[in-house]
Amino acid sequence: MKANHDQVKKYLNMVKGQVEGIIRMVDDDRYCIDISHQLLASIAILKKTNEMVLKAHLESCVKNSLTEQGATKIDEIIGIINKLNQ
Repeated sequence: MKANHDQVKKYLNMVKGQVEGIIRMVDDDRYCIDISHQLLASIAILKKTNEMVLKAHLESCVKNSLTEQGATKIDEIIGIINKLNQ
């Protein structure tokens, strides 16, 4: 994996903590909307982490296997990915 391992692990550990907290919320029979907010927060972190992994893959593994024109196309895809999460 070409993405920053420390950063990916940091985000995954944050999600792990959030999911453990969500499980406690379910056990405590907390308000559904509060649980939903925490689920959405976890999903957002997972999406951000996946974006990092995919960008690193495109910028290294895929780009290195392409011609110069192909590398330009990869840069275009990365630009679109950046806009998706704004």
